[in-house]
Amino acid sequence: MRLRYVDATVILAYLIGLTWLGLRFARRQTSTDAYFVAKRSIPSWAMGISLLTTFVTSVTFVAYPGSSYAKNWSLLVPGFMIVGILALVGSIIIPFYRQEVRMSAYEYFGRRFGRPTRVYASLAFAAGHFSKMGFVLYLAALTINSMTGWNVEQIIVGVGALTILYTLKGGLEAVIWTDVVQGIILSTGILICLGYLLFLPPGGPSAVFQVAAGNHKFSLGVIDRDFSQQTIPVLLIYGFFWYLQRYTADQTVVQRYLVAKTDGAALRGVALGATLCVPVWALFMLIGTCTWAFYKLTSERLPGYVKQADQVFPHFLATHLPPGVAGIIMAALIGSAMCALSSDLNSLSSVGVADLLSMLRPEASDRQRLRTGKYFVAGCGIACVAMALVLAQAKGSALSMWFTVSAIASGGLAGLWALAFLTTRGSRRGGYFGIAVTLIFTIWASLTLPGKRVVDLGAWNFPWHDYMIGAIGNLALFVFGYLGSLVWPDRENAGDPLRQVTLWNWLRLSRMHE
Repeated sequence: MRLRYVDATVILAYLIGLTWLGLRFARRQTSTDAYFVAKRSIPSWAMGISLLTTFVTSVTFVAYPGSSYAKNWSLLVPGFMIVGILALVGSIIIPFYRQEVRMSAYEYFGRRFGRPTRVYASLAFAAGHFSKMGFVLYLAALTINSMTGWNVEQIIVGVGALTILYTLKGGLEAVIWTDVVQGIILSTGILICLGYLLFLPPGGPSAVFQVAAGNHKFSLGVIDRDFSQQTIPVLLIYGFFWYLQRYTADQTVVQRYLVAKTDGAALRGVALGATLCVPVWALFMLIGTCTWAFYKLTSERLPGYVKQADQVFPHFLATHLPPGVAGIIMAALIGSAMCALSSDLNSLSSVGVADLLSMLRPEASDRQRLRTGKYFVAGCGIACVAMALVLAQAKGSALSMWFTVSAIASGGLAGLWALAFLTTRGSRRGGYFGIAVTLIFTIWASLTLPGKRVVDLGAWNFPWHDYMIGAIGNLALFVFGYLGSLVWPDRENAGDPLRQVTLWNWLRLSRMHE
């Protein structure tokens, strides 16, 4: 399929504009405080939009319309927990992190359980997000390829290079303000798509909703206690632990807490981002449902090369949107990948500097730390591009692999946070024991998954859906970490206030300072 000149112009103008905006902040990056937390000067509304674009990636563009086209709205169910978890922990965890850490969420884990646990938490975060970066970039390139015919490898290299450039130069401030622009383009693109999908078919919106409702396309799935299937309880459990981890132990989110001017501004920004996520995800679901209704009502046949549900919406964009409009949608798709990639690059760099360099070279000056941070951005970015290029050659289902990775590669960080923050008995060796149990469980479950089995252990195979691995891993770390702490308590640190920073001690100190 040949890309129209107007669409190509829109895409190139957007890429150049986004890169130019990011580079505008280069001169301000004179310290690690500026580079990694923007000197705590970002308005709450901008921070909220940045959080939205952190959660809405090119995976969202592919997964949500594809899922609702093929089945129903069940993939939206985990997203409901993003608001519920925020209501549960937001008013405590946000001011806690703003007071207790300087740059990295894992500073707290190290203070509570020692250096090895801090390193483990940092590496678990890095492994999960590094894998995500490759998937996000690859899926964006694959979708653009299906719409334009552009070479996948060239898209990966070009988009990756521009993102590395402005992230390396502009720091987190560049990341956040390019996120704001992307949020505007994203909203515009969604509304344009829905307008065409609702009014192009014969009968208009009423016919679209009628045929979709008649075929149960708005269903959220089934309520069943069968944990081997993608039921509503499984999706809710997955969503609960996934967003608990994002809010409490994910550097990309904790970093957003730190950039706001005040605790109240941070809470307002996070609340804005969370409340915007569910409507945006629902609109992507609606796009997929309307795409299904369009082809149902028009009886238009899909070409032979469109073999998967994920390919249908991009095909519609390329064939039914007028010149320029399709370019806006493609620009939003590429921009979502760039924003997600830039956010992860800066967060990985901050973890590398705060959690690794600070331990290896504690005497390093701030200038040396800043320079090393930029090296981390460049190195991680190049590795991400390389991973996306490998995926481009793999020819596998990257989307299904990503959902499995997101459930598995959490490393039990939510459980580790709960052990550290919610219990006063949590100890170093107890934490080590919990981590060991979680790693053993995760390896066993991943190798014996139903339908994706590498090792067949018969009755000892993992029996449930792969979305349950992360949830059970977090529970295992908390439970076995607590039991291990009872067996191996930290008697030598029992009276150390720096080690015993828990919810209960923090609340008591907060009341004393009121």
